[in-house]
Amino acid sequence: MTRQLLATAREEVSFGDIDLPTPTSTQMRVRSLWGAVKHGTEMALFKGYAGPRGGYDNQTRLFDGQQQMISYPAPLGNMCVGEVLEVGADVTGFTPGDTVFGHGPLRQEHVWESSRVRLLPSDVPWQAAVCLDPANFAIGAIRDGHVRVGDAVAVFGLGAIGLLALQLARHAGAHPVIGIDPIPLRRQVAGQCGADLLIDPTADDAGRELRQATAGRGADVCIEYSGHHLALQQALRGVAYLGTVVAGAWPGAYPAGLDFGAEAHFNRPSIIFSRACSEPNPEHPNWNEARLQEVAWRLLCDGTLRCASILQPVVPFDALLTEYPKIAHEPESNVKLGVRFD
Repeated sequence: MTRQLLATAREEVSFGDIDLPTPTSTQMRVRSLWGAVKHGTEMALFKGYAGPRGGYDNQTRLFDGQQQMISYPAPLGNMCVGEVLEVGADVTGFTPGDTVFGHGPLRQEHVWESSRVRLLPSDVPWQAAVCLDPANFAIGAIRDGHVRVGDAVAVFGLGAIGLLALQLARHAGAHPVIGIDPIPLRRQVAGQCGADLLIDPTADDAGRELRQATAGRGADVCIEYSGHHLALQQALRGVAYLGTVVAGAWPGAYPAGLDFGAEAHFNRPSIIFSRACSEPNPEHPNWNEARLQEVAWRLLCDGTLRCASILQPVVPFDALLTEYPKIAHEPESNVKLGVRFD
């Protein structure tokens, strides 16, 4: 029996107990040490805004409005790092006592297939491990946007994916790299991650500021990861003529407020929807999600991507009933919620 965090209804969380299976010959049992959530995707579940669309049919490639995409209770959490307690007879490359990580909800113990687990090197911080998922999507956005040396790049939404996309844009040689977010804490972290300019869209006209920062041209690439319709509107205002807007967030249905007859019509940007886990990859067969993840993990391990400041706050597992809802109701208090299992 182990304890895990659950969404029991829309905007309600609780702890629940689950019986874990006995590991098979190819599995391992892991005691959780640290974990993290995935704010954008999990808010679709916690807030329930993905529900009205119904389920996605992989054959027709349509949301049918009938099947359920969201059902409760549902486990919450994205990745965990832990200590191997036991391994199956056919597991190689792992031994009890190793520190490993993988995708999984916030629970005290996991039984994982060894093929889906990675070893955490002793010189790599746990924060890097739980940032593999957002780094994967950030690399997908950079590649989908064809960011090149010298491009002016604006990143809207400075959560984990946005902050990693900002660092990757700098790594690709973009300049200036501009971060846009209304939350002071996230702008502060973006400054630590190397942003050349930071914009508070509640205080300034972000589209106009982007043009002023680029000699009137606008940003060559705008990457939108806030999921807010007004951010997408400002990206369309601030992108260069024939530039690119990368829409990477997974928002609910947008309300009125997007104006495709204004700057979008006159400046003719391309809007690219980015989703790293959709296969085939736009650069198939040379690229797929596995390759994106390998590149992400290399950049996380060698320190090119800095993650320590992204994991804010880091709270005890027992505090999650109070701390998890703050993602939705007090976003100014967090960047990416981390969890420690004491």
